Amino acid sequence: MSEQKIIAVAGATGAQGGGAARAILADSESGFAVRALTRNPDSPAARELAALGAEVVQADFYDEPSVHKAFEGAYGAFLVTNFWAHGSAEKEIEEINVLVRAAKAAGLRHVVWSTLEDTRELLPLEDERMPVLQGKYNVPHFDAKGEANDLFRQAGVPTTFLNTTFFFQGFLTQMGPQRGEDGVLTLTLPLENGKLMAGVDVADIGRTAFAVLKGGAPFVGQTVNLAGDHLTGDQYAEKLAAALGEPVRFQSVPYDVFRTFGIPAADELGNMFQYYGDFDQEFTGARDLDKVRELNPALKSFDDWLAENASQIKVS
Repeated sequence: MSEQKIIAVAGATGAQGGGAARAILADSESGFAVRALTRNPDSPAARELAALGAEVVQADFYDEPSVHKAFEGAYGAFLVTNFWAHGSAEKEIEEINVLVRAAKAAGLRHVVWSTLEDTRELLPLEDERMPVLQGKYNVPHFDAKGEANDLFRQAGVPTTFLNTTFFFQGFLTQMGPQRGEDGVLTLTLPLENGKLMAGVDVADIGRTAFAVLKGGAPFVGQTVNLAGDHLTGDQYAEKLAAALGEPVRFQSVPYDVFRTFGIPAADELGNMFQYYGDFDQEFTGARDLDKVRELNPALKSFDDWLAENASQIKVS
């Protein structure tokens, strides 16, 4: 074990970090060992990782010394922050600053940072097509991560930037199909008819990050754009229908209307979907599925994901 390179995995009991930890632990020949960072090492998820062979350590982004200690002696790291834990871009940037300082101090050789585009690079705040949120963002959970990419560069931390996208898991929660008044399942999204939406199985973030870490130095400084499928709203509905065994129709909702829906973060999600739609060439076009599949041959398409998860989609 002493010869293995330690990979510190932030948020190891969450979806992305858990996927990265499991991907590494599943390959006993990789030469990597997992140090799983979690606020609560006694949680069931943390105990499960320990049983799989991970070294589980306590670390909290709001206790910076604990993060520095968790990175000591590590070769690399998979880093992710959870905007939705608090919903604040400002707090997320504070968390990322802690990770950057700790990575720099520990002299990590390779960091894979789970990030997203800063939408303001294509859509200045002066553009009035969508509301400005939290004072200076279009899509706070995108923009904070994208803005923070420069923190890694300025600190000289050897980093690969892994741009993610919409998680297929969203169809298991508030984005899933709902039964309409006429009894027909309806997939209601602020996605323009005919526009493609990139999606990914959240576990593929971890699998792709592991492939990047195995690839080593050539990936440092590079951006990897991740997706598992590019589909229109009608295509998502058609595939959901086949998996669920009953018709599903797609209903496109105008962005402004969606932003008024009484669901959590409706304004932010409305802005996100508008960014997908208005800049589909730049966003979806950057995610080359063949290229990602070369890096991660286990990459799941939406059909693959549905085959495993359709039974979890709750419809009444």
